[in-house]
Amino acid sequence: MKRLVLISLVLAAGCSTVPPTNVHQPMTARPSPRFEIANGNGSIYQAASSRPLFEDRRARFVGDTITVKITESTTASTKSNNKVDQSNAQKYGLGASTGMFGRVLPGAMDMSASSSTAFSGKGEAANNNIFTGNMTVTVIDVMPNGNLLVSGEKQVAIGNEQEFVRISGVINPSFVDAFNTVESAKIADARFEYKSAGQVSDGQVMGWLARFFLNVMPF
Repeated sequence: MKRLVLISLVLAAGCSTVPPTNVHQPMTARPSPRFEIANGNGSIYQAASSRPLFEDRRARFVGDTITVKITESTTASTKSNNKVDQSNAQKYGLGASTGMFGRVLPGAMDMSASSSTAFSGKGEAANNNIFTGNMTVTVIDVMPNGNLLVSGEKQVAIGNEQEFVRISGVINPSFVDAFNTVESAKIADARFEYKSAGQVSDGQVMGWLARFFLNVMPF
């Protein structure tokens, strides 16, 4: 029994899991039938393949697809510099004393005290991210005002590594061009993900035991 448990643990550790996602769910949707398609009658006009004269190919219904042009580029930087100096000096003099103090402190006596404090701190951080590409997503919901909620995923497997590109957000149909494409900057509530699963990605993650000791160590 112990051997079976050990083998199952080894197999579970060797299998790569799909990374979790925060994009809108579901990531695809089947189109619902909008009307009953008539059978072909042998004429030039066929109801199954006809489209209105002034209707374009832009996405409008659940199940339609739309291409997103990903052109995300973010740059952020911050810099801070703090410096505090403080100094204090004191000096006391005590002349010749008579009586009891003269016997305890004969002659003159000088006392002095000084203190100084200095603090200097600097901080600097910079972040630069670039994400470009094209990806086609599916309309999963049409809102009452006509906006389209889209979501989609692309999986690329190279050897033992898998890459996942996920996109979701809300699109205003007026931003969609005649080629049924929209820029990523015009997507509201946009969520973009680029994750991977495999031996390379697992090698970049700290082990659970090391993370445990890192959390409980006080220094």
